[in-house]
Amino acid sequence: MGSFVSRSPPANMSGPVAEFVKSAIAKDKVVIFSKTYCPYCTMAKEPFKKLNQPVACYELDQRNDGDEIQVVLGNLTGARTVPRVFINGNFVGGGTDIKKMYSDGRLEKMLL
Repeated sequence: MGSFVSRSPPANMSGPVAEFVKSAIAKDKVVIFSKTYCPYCTMAKEPFKKLNQPVACYELDQRNDGDEIQVVLGNLTGARTVPRVFINGNFVGGGTDIKKMYSDGRLEKMLL
């Protein structure tokens, strides 16, 4: 059969879910799209706790539109995996990215 093809429909980038994602990213300084059971999501949240930085966290496994949100995030960031972390409206990476930015001091500077 060949290569794996994602079964999810293309995201409606002007639909209500895409609008929710875009406004959520714009509304808060730090936004994390996460899943409650994901170890990389926990890894992404930890540095913000250490820096006492409030985070807007959306747990996609607890939302009816979680799959659709992931499709929208895939269109916006190039991947639909979680966590998807945004600072000041910009996508900055996932769990290992945030951990690395925290350990080398870049994360704190981005939050100033």
